Amino acid sequence: MVKPPYGILTALNLDRGEIVWQVPHGDTPDYIRNHPALKGVNIPKTGQPGTSGVGLMVTRTLVVMGDAQTTAPPGRPRGAMLRAYDKKTGAEVGALLMPAPQSGSPMTYMVDGKQYIVVAISGGPYSGEYLAFALP
Repeated sequence: MVKPPYGILTALNLDRGEIVWQVPHGDTPDYIRNHPALKGVNIPKTGQPGTSGVGLMVTRTLVVMGDAQTTAPPGRPRGAMLRAYDKKTGAEVGALLMPAPQSGSPMTYMVDGKQYIVVAISGGPYSGEYLAFALP
C-alpha cells in the first residue's frame, strides 16, 4: 500500500511560481478504504489515482472537476462526484453525484440567460453519455 494522497488538485500562481493551494481530489478509493489492514481506521479524503486524465473547467470563481473513479463511501450511493472548488481557497463548495466517472473535460454554455455545465461520463455499464446540470 502506498501512502496518500493519491490525487491532488493544485492551484499555482504563475506570476510568482508558487503553489496557492492543494486539495485531495476525489473520495478514498474503495479498495483502500475497505482494505482488511485498515479495518477500524478513520481514513480522511485521500483523492483518487488517475485524476491526471480527467479534465477540469475554470470559471471566474470556481474550478469544476469530476472524479476519476466510482466509489461508495458511507452515507451515499455508489457513483462518482462532479465537484466545484472555490478558485481562491480550494474549499469544496459543491458536489453532484454521477452514475459513472468523468471521461471528458466539463463544458459550459448558456441558453436564454441560463447557464449549464455538461460533462461526459463513461465506465462500467455506461458506454458513454453526457450529463447536463443547470446552475441556479
